Amino acid sequence: MRKKTFYESKLKQATHTLFFKHHRKPGAKGWELRKNLGSNYPKILALLNRHLEKLDLQVKTVFEEEKPPEKPTMAELDKARFYITLRGALTPKETKMMGWRIDDIAGLAITISTIVARKGRAQRKDVEAILRDKLPDWRTNINLDRYIRSGYIDEDDKGQLYLDWRTRAEIDEKILLDLVMAK
Repeated sequence: MRKKTFYESKLKQATHTLFFKHHRKPGAKGWELRKNLGSNYPKILALLNRHLEKLDLQVKTVFEEEKPPEKPTMAELDKARFYITLRGALTPKETKMMGWRIDDIAGLAITISTIVARKGRAQRKDVEAILRDKLPDWRTNINLDRYIRSGYIDEDDKGQLYLDWRTRAEIDEKILLDLVMAK
């Protein structure tokens, strides 16, 4: 009985830590979870993940490196960021509730697939040229800036675009590329 209440309180703590935004980015770093939940936080997150499955949600681990390690160490987990994301896909009706127009979502898909196809980096001017072929000219810069603000892509001082934390947390790049290539 004592063990059950211990894990229930830890699950509640983990949920609060992951759902509520503490910094500029949502979720929490592994070291924050270790500090709040203890050194067995990966086990607690696995339990939370099982509970979230019923709600079509999951705990997603995003590592700083592009390629996640196969068997991460505790040090690598401490540096990783953990998010709660959708487990499945949104229906078209649910997508409308996001507040983004369908052409904004299409532009994001084009932007991400272009960056992925170019090995993780693309010049902003090249992406703008591709978007101008698909979207109204005046929306191109507005959309790119929105994708940057939203955390899907980022831009360095040389005008290079690359994938940011939100893409790695929410989007399965392989499925996106398969869908783009199928059309």
